[in-house]
Amino acid sequence: MAKTKTTRYDVAEHLRTPEEMAAYFEACLEEANGDAAFIAKALGDIARAKGMTQVAQDAGLSRESLYKALSGERSPSFDTILKVVNALGLKLHAEARSC
Repeated sequence: MAKTKTTRYDVAEHLRTPEEMAAYFEACLEEANGDAAFIAKALGDIARAKGMTQVAQDAGLSRESLYKALSGERSPSFDTILKVVNALGLKLHAEARSC
């Protein structure tokens, strides 16, 4: 039987437009269930799609600290999240949850 060759899936390779990035982020916000590290990882995926160097520069952070903050291994500060969201050209919004 022939072996099947697989490659690692990287969502960042499929986030090409601002609309795709926003839709991905919105879906991750809905699925996060309060997990800040999950949100940070989603922002990291989008940042890699846009280019980490540019996002770090736009957010006023070093590239290394941006990688660490968005690795999904820790929960970055809300200040960092806001800087990155702004640098990515995204907006956070709130709506009332239906009970």
